[in-house]
Amino acid sequence: MSKGPDDNHPSEGPGNRVLVDVLLYAAARMVLAAVLTGAIYAAARLLGVTQFPLVVAVLFALIIAMPLGIWLFAPLRRRATAGLAIAGERRRREREQLQARLRGEAVADED
Repeated sequence: MSKGPDDNHPSEGPGNRVLVDVLLYAAARMVLAAVLTGAIYAAARLLGVTQFPLVVAVLFALIIAMPLGIWLFAPLRRRATAGLAIAGERRRREREQLQARLRGEAVADED
């Protein structure tokens, strides 16, 4: 039985979970950068540096947060990567089935 246009809702299925995993990982990394920015800026103030630019704190925080986020959020990263790999494999399989149908070959549905 072929799928109709109403069968593919973005709010259902594993595709939605992949989106949630990727957004959660990205948000966690951004929060880490924001927390580090605040910590660096506060440390500068506590050390008596009154003219410490916020941009410098943000840049230092980004440099520190990049490798730290990969290490701290490894489970989130692995889950997001696995979901993206599954989605990529599904798209590849669907594309191969479409190309086979366009060539006129019989394709067995693997649902």
